[in-house]
Amino acid sequence: MQKIITYFKEPQKFCLAILTHFGTWLPDALYLKIMFRLKMGYSLDLKNPKTFNEKLQWLKLYNRKPEYTRMVDKYEAKKVAEKILGKEYIIPTLGVWDRFEDIDFSTLPDRFVLKTTNGGGGGGVVICRDKKKLDKASAAERLNISLKTSIYKHLKEWPYKKVKPRILAEEFKVDESGELRDYKFYCFNGEPKVFLVASERFSGHRTYFDFFDMDGNNLPFTQGGKNNPVTPQLPSTFEEMKKIAKKLSQGLPHVRIDLYSVDDKVYFGEFTFFDSSGFEKFTPNEWDEIFGSWVVLPSKR
Repeated sequence: MQKIITYFKEPQKFCLAILTHFGTWLPDALYLKIMFRLKMGYSLDLKNPKTFNEKLQWLKLYNRKPEYTRMVDKYEAKKVAEKILGKEYIIPTLGVWDRFEDIDFSTLPDRFVLKTTNGGGGGGVVICRDKKKLDKASAAERLNISLKTSIYKHLKEWPYKKVKPRILAEEFKVDESGELRDYKFYCFNGEPKVFLVASERFSGHRTYFDFFDMDGNNLPFTQGGKNNPVTPQLPSTFEEMKKIAKKLSQGLPHVRIDLYSVDDKVYFGEFTFFDSSGFEKFTPNEWDEIFGSWVVLPSKR
């Protein structure tokens, strides 16, 4: 009943539900145009895209390189990054399985992280801080939903189309803040331009997002969340992070490089080609065009 009430109050949500449940057979470009209009409130211009969100949709459709599939696979991406950076920048893998039922928990340490190789946006992540207290039924439900969810089907992020859904276990990491802050570097043609600090990601309330330029100056906009009431301090590894983001983003029109800083060491997180899948408004909106101006679109593939 609550869902029905929500649909009456916000009819665009009803239209989105219809689209994602019954419209996935539509041509990718048409599907994205409909979704973009519903989510962003203006028409998607694929012939002359100007905003960051528009250009991400263009890249979904026309920049389809086979190597991107390995780069979005949470297991294979670590191999790609290790080849470029070296093993010391990779969070150790504890195991990988096709099904939750295949996991032998007796082989895992007391603290670890489980994530799906095909997941995005944190939906397919389970953080275990005490194995004895892990609710396995809840963890299985969360991960199995992610395993069955196709990011390509619902958001047309082409690299995910051929990712094999699996479950990956990694070492548990925590930084000096008592959590694991995520440092997301927005790179354009191999140059980091802006980075985002995502803090209090798994604290029980919404994650804080704070944007900075490459000199560490706090930028006056938000996207997808509120600023932290206490501006995050830059990590001691900031300069090294910039160099790593530059290395990992070479040859790519746009990619977001996610990194962590733990005990004065940098660790690779993931490659993200379509931040918020290209459906997240900026406040103020002018930053959508500023980011868009940094994306130089390649030839269609």
